[in-house]
This record gives sequence, structure tokens and C-alpha cells, in this order.
Amino acid sequence: MENQSAKKVWFVTGASKGFGLEFIKQVLANGDAIAATSRSIDGLKKAAGTDSENFLPLEVELTDETSVGNAIAETIAKFGRIDYVVNNAGYGLAGSLEELSDAEARHNFDVNVFGSLNVIRQVMPHLRRQESGHIFNISSIAGVTGGFPGFGIYCATKFAVVGFTEALQVEAKPFGIKVSLVLPGYFRTNFLESDSLITPAKQMEEYKEVRNVLSIHQNQIKGNQQGDPVKGVAEILKVAGIENAPLYLFLGSDALQMAQNKISFLHNETENWKHVSTATDF
Repeated sequence: MENQSAKKVWFVTGASKGFGLEFIKQVLANGDAIAATSRSIDGLKKAAGTDSENFLPLEVELTDETSVGNAIAETIAKFGRIDYVVNNAGYGLAGSLEELSDAEARHNFDVNVFGSLNVIRQVMPHLRRQESGHIFNISSIAGVTGGFPGFGIYCATKFAVVGFTEALQVEAKPFGIKVSLVLPGYFRTNFLESDSLITPAKQMEEYKEVRNVLSIHQNQIKGNQQGDPVKGVAEILKVAGIENAPLYLFLGSDALQMAQNKISFLHNETENWKHVSTATDF
């Protein structure tokens, strides 16, 4: 085993850009170690720009559980343990439910949902043996509110992350493992760039609102997002390992506002229709 000087060990997916790349910078600056994954190890090394002994770049295909398992094993072999896991990898898909093909929708789920599940299955045995650890699953405010025309499948993947993370939190607690959901709003990363936001191969001219919403995202919101990824990652690092870590961690004032709006909406819906809800009991 090498390099026992690092304080803590992080395992972060999707680390060649955005939040993931910022994790590399801040984790190393804190003196911790980080194993970072990407589909291209050359691109990852170039983006990270470091040869620190505390940095382990890994080429991983998250939809291949064997590839994920090998990456976890390499991390343990080099650093001896894993303390924090960040399921960060994912991409956006912008198209109406009707025009997106089955293959396009399923691939979004394969990466955004099943990729994280592959990591969880492979890392949990190690965390259980340690009786410690903290898993951060990166969802989105789009995992709480789905009212974005053209983003239904993407929202569905992020809703799925919310659902399985809530279950994981109670499943992992007896083993001393903490679990947190991170739900960012709009952050000034490359999420709205063409390599991170995919559009349908076959678009339908009938969906003018969907095209308009996409145009707003690409031409008005992109580059003007109010969230600072440097500050976002810094706040996650503050939460890491604290005794009473939150299950829900909203990042950004916009995310907080949208979450509060959803809470108000649900409250009003349940109050307005409780006479129907309660009419079905024996």
C-alpha cells in the first residue's frame, strides 16, 4: 500500500470537468487523496494537470460493473481505504417524451442511474467492513421538480437518484455509513455544452415549447448561471463526515427556491384533495 500520509480518501466519478474536476482541485488542496474517474484517462490527466501522489486517475466505463469494480479495487490497493464516494457522473438529455427514442432514454438511465448503482454495489462491501464512509449522490433540483418541458427523461433519472438514495440512507446507517443527496440548481459548469446536453436524433416540429426552452438554456442561461461550482464543492466538503450530515443538500438559492415552491405546491394539492384521498379507506 502506498501513500498513507493523506488524511482521507475520495472516490469521484465524472471528474474530467464541472463539479468533478473541482473536487480534484479542492480535495488535493486539503491534503486528502482522490481517485477520479472518466471515460478518457488522457483527458482526465490533462484536465487535472497534476502528478500528485494523492491523485489516482482511472479510466472507467460506469455502465460496466466490472470496470467499476476494478476501479474500486485499484483505489483500495493504492490508498488502503475509501472514505467518501461522490457519484457525480451524468449528462443531460433534452427532448420531449414523444420524440426521444427508447435507446436515447435508456442510455440516460444507464449512465445517470445505473452507473451510480454500479458504484454503490461495488463500494458498499468496503465501507461496511470499515463501518464508516459517506456517499454523496449528485441528483439535481430536477430530481424534485419536473416542470421543465423537454427535460422529462433527465428529470426522471434524477428523481430515481432521489428515490434510491433515500432507501440507501436507511440501509447504510446501521453500518455507520452516511448518505447525502446533493441537489444543485443552475451552476456555471459545462452542463449546457453540447457534450453534456444531448438532443434527440429525430426532432418533431410540433414541440415548439420544447425547442424554445432548450434555446433559452443554450443561449441565455449558459454562461450566466448564478451558481459558482467552486463554492458548491466547498460546501459539500464542509458537510463531508459531519455527525448529522443532511440527507437533502440543496445547492444554490435557485434550487432552494424551487424546492420551497414544490413543497408549497404539494401542501396545497394534498389539502385541496384530501377529501378524495381519505375517501378510499375501509
